[in-house]
Amino acid sequence: MRIKLMSLLVIVNLITMTALAQSKDETAVAAAVESLKQAMISGERAALEKVADEKLSYGHSSGKIEDKAAFVEAIASGKSDFVSIDLTEQTISVSGDVAIVRHKLSAATNDGGNPGTVKLDILTIWKKSGKEWKLIARQAVKLAV
Repeated sequence: MRIKLMSLLVIVNLITMTALAQSKDETAVAAAVESLKQAMISGERAALEKVADEKLSYGHSSGKIEDKAAFVEAIASGKSDFVSIDLTEQTISVSGDVAIVRHKLSAATNDGGNPGTVKLDILTIWKKSGKEWKLIARQAVKLAV
């Protein structure tokens, strides 16, 4: 009976540790998403480069695809200018060293000096690199009206 109880306690402990690790990773991914959002608003080149993986594939709702260099340049140069970004309905799913994040994005923009707004559904894929989560892929689609 004692062995069964010890086995049960070990199993419960492993399940609890797995759940806590998942929450810790989800919290870290949420922080990385927030870092990306702030970097996109500020346009700080170093912050954009830090959050993006070298193999980034960044897809726009128009179908345009950018690599890391093009993504960073577009925002750092002001060609793509986010004045504010609001993320809602965010979900995060972590599987090992990969995370899938979905959310709705509403933003005020000032691309090329032309004020505008955008509303998109966003899918991002994040990969854990050491202790940091890096954006490896992003795809946006226009919200159905």
